Amino acid sequence: MPSRQLSRTVSVAALVALLAAGSAVAQPPGGFGGQRPEPEIEGIPRVPTAVSLPTLSAPVTGPGAMFDSAPSQADGLDVAHFRYKTTEYFVSGTAAGKPYTTRVVVRQPAADRDFSGLVLAESMHVSGAAHMFEFTSGYLMDAGHAAVEIVTTSPQQFVAFNGPRYERMKIEDGQQNEIIAQVAALVRSDKGPLGSLRVRKMVMGGTSMSAGTLINYLPAHMVFRTPEMNRIFDGFMPTSNGSTIREIDVPLIQMPTMHEVETNVTRRQDSDEAGKQYRLYEFTAIGHVDSRDNVRLLPNPCTKPLSTFLTQAYFSVSLHHLLRWVDEGVAPPRAQRVLLDRDASNDGSTMALDEHGNPLGGIRNPYVDVPTAKYAPVNTAAEPVIANPSEYVRVNGLQGAQTMCRLSAYQEPFAPAKLRELYGSKREYLRKFEARLDELEREGWSLPMYRDTILADVAKTEF
Repeated sequence: MPSRQLSRTVSVAALVALLAAGSAVAQPPGGFGGQRPEPEIEGIPRVPTAVSLPTLSAPVTGPGAMFDSAPSQADGLDVAHFRYKTTEYFVSGTAAGKPYTTRVVVRQPAADRDFSGLVLAESMHVSGAAHMFEFTSGYLMDAGHAAVEIVTTSPQQFVAFNGPRYERMKIEDGQQNEIIAQVAALVRSDKGPLGSLRVRKMVMGGTSMSAGTLINYLPAHMVFRTPEMNRIFDGFMPTSNGSTIREIDVPLIQMPTMHEVETNVTRRQDSDEAGKQYRLYEFTAIGHVDSRDNVRLLPNPCTKPLSTFLTQAYFSVSLHHLLRWVDEGVAPPRAQRVLLDRDASNDGSTMALDEHGNPLGGIRNPYVDVPTAKYAPVNTAAEPVIANPSEYVRVNGLQGAQTMCRLSAYQEPFAPAKLRELYGSKREYLRKFEARLDELEREGWSLPMYRDTILADVAKTEF
């Protein structure tokens, strides 16, 4: 796979924010619909309140290049392949009593007739990435869904990238929740970037730091409404996050990764009860960041081989179930959680591992059920830094490589002799793998649209 360079760089401090998976303070359970008021939180009303719609600019076409927030897309699963268009706007309004101007990027089918009516919104990660779009882009675009990215942090990196284009941006601390509510309400209106296209349902996603932004928004979600006094979001999906999250009035699917399961993950239980609709999805072998298509990790600056586990396929399973839950009322399947032995002295992991070194329990996938490698969290950076690294590592040096490597997963491929011992032949391995993939598709734990990519992966296995 060719290396794709970032069109801009961010500081190591910004990337360290990826580790904020458990940093958001969990909020206590709360009611909805006026049955009991929300607790007093600065800047958030105690009762349902309509937000004011901000002003949308014309599409931004210059001067100069647009800041690329989604460079890490899988080959063949990009916007060109799915005939999607990417449009940038400025949105201006008043939040926390002060004016703001933020950037909004909308990715939608080039043909209006192909729009499904479903939207995934996210607050852009402080690193400058629309990670939720990157992590689910193939599924989103194959299904005709739209993706909306909202900047809620300092615009400094935008101005540094292209001052003439982004100098009008202005965002201050304390404005984030109102910006999210106002922009999302605008998206749902006929005055928004989707115009007359009807938005049936909209969910908000986030990963790591942006999952923290999502979690901190939830008290505001309970009271902020569209001008017609409807809910703004229909569901939420925080990922790469293990904190205990408050109960809310719409469905929520939480998706920790091996990095969070190894340290501290919620014990909150699944529920279909109104006001407590919740699923915890722990996918075996998935890492905190995508190490397969992440441009910051290409070429590999770490000591161990990067995991080529198809992260996008499994983030997309969670999103698919959430969208069906909010749009069709189909409650998602419940899933086993990753098993823990809480003893790192026996095998280096607090997870319970099988004879191949892969986690037991959790949501299964053919990569670990018909394995050719061990998958584990927390890689380490090569020292000295590799020659010809990614732009991010080149600018930030060893510290940048260390940051990205410890957020990534790695794999240790089995030797050919072990593969022959396990499967006899490549043909038998492929037969078993495809049979397991068939089972998981029937059970709803793998999406058919990723089937060809997954099978092309395993076809490369050498015995």
